[in-house]
Amino acid sequence: MIGIIGTVPDPDFPLTCGPVQWDGDSLRIDGRQVTVNRGTPALLGAALKAGERIGAPPIYGILVGDIGKGAGSRRLYQFLENELPLWDFSVLTFHYLQPDVDWHNRVLFAIESMRQRPLLIADAGFMYAAKMSGQAPAYDFFTPDAGELAFLADETAPHPFYTRGFILHGDNDLPTLIQRAHAHGNAARHLLVKGATDHIVEQGRIAATVDHPSFEAMEAIGGTGDTLTGLLTVLCAAGYAPTRAALLAAQANRLAGSLADPTPATQIAELIVHVPEALARRLHVSGT
Repeated sequence: MIGIIGTVPDPDFPLTCGPVQWDGDSLRIDGRQVTVNRGTPALLGAALKAGERIGAPPIYGILVGDIGKGAGSRRLYQFLENELPLWDFSVLTFHYLQPDVDWHNRVLFAIESMRQRPLLIADAGFMYAAKMSGQAPAYDFFTPDAGELAFLADETAPHPFYTRGFILHGDNDLPTLIQRAHAHGNAARHLLVKGATDHIVEQGRIAATVDHPSFEAMEAIGGTGDTLTGLLTVLCAAGYAPTRAALLAAQANRLAGSLADPTPATQIAELIVHVPEALARRLHVSGT
């Protein structure tokens, strides 16, 4: 089973968990409807559509409402601390949660108590917490964009807000930031760095890059980084080696955007519906 954990931008959305299903143009979890926009719902939507193509394990969502004030995230952290040891997940993906080092560490301790340790993917706020805690090497994947990578590369920054200017705005290129993050123990075993060119990194070494197809309109569509993490999650759960899973995810995510024929007004749900075809094409080309 795949576990995907995150938040929705609705302060009244209660802590909800259960199998996730695609329902028209939205998601359904434990009887609740969730609009597919950017953020964790976009990640879940892409994962569901990818799973349709490759027969991935069931996807179990664990969501709570939080608009950045942290109350919902704290409820979710506490729930995970108590419940994770009782579950059996092959892959766990953590997404938008208010960063909290103490709660992050409690969740990581709970993971170590699981019967079988799952492959761990961290994105967005939870990735920040993983780095801030000094526990980045415990993760199999981080999926940062260039700005988030600058935070990982800054060994002294306790929070993204304090990333030093010479790292964030200087002449350092992505390979330098990748090497720096790895050298200081602030990177997961693998990175999928999202950007105009996606970089797939294994143990500090750039193993592959993906830069096409490329559309300027894609830059204006919120949620394309979230869908990429969703694709990565499912491909890892399907048994692909991490670097291979990241490469296929990056290629399929871009191709899904191409099939959507995007404009700046395109919504992320319009891209997600093309994920099965895009993934099928990439798997056919690669012979897997």
